[in-house]
Amino acid sequence: MRQTKISEDLERARDAFQRRSWSQAFSGLAALDGTSPLGGEDLERLAVAAFLVGRVVESEAYWARAHTSFLATDSPERAARCAFWLAFGLMERGESAQGAGWFMRARRLLDELHHDCAERGYVLLPDGVRLIGEGDYEGAAACLARAAAIGLRFGDRDLVVLARHGEGRALIRLGRSAEGLALLDEAMVAITAGEVSPLVAGDVYCGVLSGCHELFDWRRAREWTAALSRWCGEQPDLVPYRGQCLLRRAEVMQLDGRWSDALAEARRACDRLADPPGQAGLGTAWYQRAELHRLLGESGAAAEAYRHASLHGRRPQPGLALLRLLEGDVAGALRAIRVAAEEAREPRARPGMLAAVVEIALAAGDRQVAREASEELARAAGTVDALFLRAISRHAAGAVLLAEGRPGEALAVLRDAERGWRELEAPYFAARTRALAGLACRALGDESGADLEFDSALESLRAIGAAAEIVRVEELSRRAPVPAQTALTARELEVLRLVAAGLTNRAIAQELHISEKTVARHVSNLYLKLGISSRSAATAFAFRQGIVPT
Repeated sequence: MRQTKISEDLERARDAFQRRSWSQAFSGLAALDGTSPLGGEDLERLAVAAFLVGRVVESEAYWARAHTSFLATDSPERAARCAFWLAFGLMERGESAQGAGWFMRARRLLDELHHDCAERGYVLLPDGVRLIGEGDYEGAAACLARAAAIGLRFGDRDLVVLARHGEGRALIRLGRSAEGLALLDEAMVAITAGEVSPLVAGDVYCGVLSGCHELFDWRRAREWTAALSRWCGEQPDLVPYRGQCLLRRAEVMQLDGRWSDALAEARRACDRLADPPGQAGLGTAWYQRAELHRLLGESGAAAEAYRHASLHGRRPQPGLALLRLLEGDVAGALRAIRVAAEEAREPRARPGMLAAVVEIALAAGDRQVAREASEELARAAGTVDALFLRAISRHAAGAVLLAEGRPGEALAVLRDAERGWRELEAPYFAARTRALAGLACRALGDESGADLEFDSALESLRAIGAAAEIVRVEELSRRAPVPAQTALTARELEVLRLVAAGLTNRAIAQELHISEKTVARHVSNLYLKLGISSRSAATAFAFRQGIVPT
């Protein structure tokens, strides 16, 4: 009778595993294991279920026991596979020495065999990852292609998908983006068709989305983020990957202009990634949360979230420098972003940093720094076929041209940027570009065109709740409160002309042979008389009034 009960309980636990009811599978298998130790196959199931409900350390112990069980039953291939998954988990959470030891154990077991098997492909995977880390992308792609071929020969879909995902990432790093993305898409099709195990599915989902971000491929990111959301939604008690899913959803929602929803998802991502501790991505989730607070005009909450991002290993730039700019600390923002830009050499992070350099440098009146950053951004956009990168590069170039007093050229470039943002369905970026186009129209004497651009920009910004940007664009769009130049003194007019020419306070002081403190006082008086609060608004007024030539 007792044996019958155990057999029935085991079948229920196995059925729960098959249905991906991970909590039920874990509790059922763990209870049975406590009564009578499970065999290798059920220990494998218990290891997977434990991982998927967030019991990572217990999962590793079950993998080790499954490995031992398969050795005892003379199943070295299965033992090697358990060693692989144990090593994989250890490496993921930073236990590199232990992970390397288990990988070596798997290799040793396979070296002692005299026949081929799928597991020989699994032990090629860490070699491929290592080669990517060392920058040998050709070697990595070749290694991972061999692993995929072994998986195909033995009909092992998990191995094929893992290997093709890795090969795709290596090809992207080689600059063969189309080939790399095709492999990533193929891996994702296998996952959405339910052909692979949950461990492989979750890992590849996260990896593919990371590849999309690496290429600034927001259209693909949208599509696969939706697929990841569905996958997670089908498994309510899933713990790993859910935090990453929420984070990716927040990023996509931010681009779409659904900022309130994005902030709610970012908060949930922070909660999910904090418990259990040690999950990757918590710092990024806090940074995402900080960015949304900044864009919504919530400076205090943004500063606190950037602090948390830093505590959890995510450098808070360029967002923190842009927050300083929002708060009026232009000099501090410029110092911070220049230091951050010097450090950020990774291709994925650099474009966002350069775009921030352009914005902050122009606010500080340093056109040279802005132009250099814009030109580097244009070179980056020329090497990667990514609509997002092209649009952000064109926006920056248009801003620099406008600051240099070339509104006609600026307008053409800004129109190109706006087309990109519209194609990407990115309303915030499109609105910011239209605001600059409004300034260009005004500088060209087209007041009605300028009004249309500003009105459109403000309508979009109000729809998404972009409080900080609304204030800035309203200031830019406001007609001058004085009809002509007579409200300004001769010295203030001189200072205004030089501000509009893009000179810093220090350069203006040298030009006029006065102290930098005196220049600051004149600039402050200008702001007070004209009802403005930024150099860009002063520049717009100067062009509008004909104080500087267009």
